[in-house]
Amino acid sequence: MRVLERWYGILLLPVLLWPSSARAQIDPVKRELIQFGYNQPVEGQAPLSGYAFYYYNEPGFLSSNLTLRLAVAPVYLDSELGISHVLDTNTDIGIGLAGGGFADSYNEVRQGKYIQAESFNGNGATLSGSVYHLFNPGQLIPLNGVLRGEVHYANYERDDDTDPNFTIPRDLTSFNVRTGFRLGGQEPLMLPDVAMELSLWYEGQFRENYGYYGYPVNGSLGDRQVEAASHLFWGRALFAYTLPQSKQHFALNLTAGTSSNPDRFSAYRLGGFLPLASEFPLSLPGYYYQEISASRFALLNGNYSIPLDAKKRWSVTAAGSVAVVDYLPGLEQPGQWHSGAGGGITYRSNSGAWQVMLDYGYGFQALRDHGPGAQSVGILIQFNLFHTQSGYYDPGDNIFIRGMDRFLNSFQ
Repeated sequence: MRVLERWYGILLLPVLLWPSSARAQIDPVKRELIQFGYNQPVEGQAPLSGYAFYYYNEPGFLSSNLTLRLAVAPVYLDSELGISHVLDTNTDIGIGLAGGGFADSYNEVRQGKYIQAESFNGNGATLSGSVYHLFNPGQLIPLNGVLRGEVHYANYERDDDTDPNFTIPRDLTSFNVRTGFRLGGQEPLMLPDVAMELSLWYEGQFRENYGYYGYPVNGSLGDRQVEAASHLFWGRALFAYTLPQSKQHFALNLTAGTSSNPDRFSAYRLGGFLPLASEFPLSLPGYYYQEISASRFALLNGNYSIPLDAKKRWSVTAAGSVAVVDYLPGLEQPGQWHSGAGGGITYRSNSGAWQVMLDYGYGFQALRDHGPGAQSVGILIQFNLFHTQSGYYDPGDNIFIRGMDRFLNSFQ
C-alpha cells in the first residue's frame, strides 16, 4: 500500500505543480502539453520526486474574453477560469479551483536522511480569486501585477511508515494572500528557448488549527509546530536565450528569499532538478528533491547547451548551481553553502513537438552515510500536442518573445 501511495504521489504533482501558483497574467496562448519529470538518487533512500500531468490552456473558451486553464494528473486537478477586461482594458480576473489526493503530503528530510517515521500524507483543496493588471500596455517588455487570495484546506493522514508515537498535525484551514510584480516572463515549457524576468513577491499564510505536533516533549503535544502566520518575501532575475543560427542555448537564474515565522509547511525547500516542479523551482543538482529547508536563501543556477548534430536535434548541456542558506530551526546541518553540477543529453524532434532530456547531477555538500557528496539521475519529457508543426526555435505569437528575439539579434 505504501508503494502504491508513493507512486500516486509522483503522478499527481500536487505540491509540485507550478500552475497552482499565482501567475502574473492570464496566458494568452493556446497550449496542450504533456509533461513528465523524475529524479532518482544513485545512493540513499529519498522520497519519490517527479511530476506527470496534462496541461491545457484555451483562450476564447465559450466567449472571447474567457480563458480556461487546466492541469490534470491522475488524482489531482488544478483549474482557473480567466476573465479578461473585467475592471478595465488592462485588468483581468481569475477564479481558481484545485484539489486532490496527496496534495499536502509532507516528507521529512534531515541532514541527508529521509525520515519516513516523521512523514505523512495530506489531501487538500483550494478555492482562489486573482486580479491581474498590465501596467505598461504596448511596451516591449510587459510589467504585470497580481493580487491573489485563496482559502486552502488540508487533511493529514498517517501512512504505513509513520511512527505511531508521532502526532500528525491537525487538519488545517489557511487563508493565503500573494501579491507581486513581474517584468517579462517565461513560457510554461520544459526548456524555453527565450525568457527574461525580473520579479518581486510577497505571500502571507494565515492558519486556523495551528499548534504543536510531532513527538511529545516537556509536556507539550509535539516538538515542532505549525505557525499561526508565516510571511515570505522573494524575488527572481532570469535570462535565457537561444542563438538563432548555432542553436546554442544559455540561461542564468538568480532567486533569493527571506521569511518571517516560517515552519515546515512554508519554508523554502531546495534540491533536485525538476524545472516544472513549481513556478519558482529551487534546483540543486545531485540533491534529493526539497532536501534543504531554509528560512532565507540565495540561489544561482546556470546552464549552457551546445547542439551535437547538423540538424540540431541532439544537444549536450552543462549546468551548475550554488546556494547560501539560513536553515529552518530543527533542520540545520554543517555549513551554509551548497553547490551542485551536472549535465545532460537532450533530443528534440524535427517538428519540435516532443523532447526528452536525460540528466546527471552531483551535489558537493549533500550529506550521505559516507559523508558529503551525492549523485542523481533524471529524465524530463515534454509532448507539445498543439504546436506540433512548430520549428526548433519559434517565438510564435508571444509578443514579448518576438521583441526579445529582435533585440538580441541586433548584437550578432
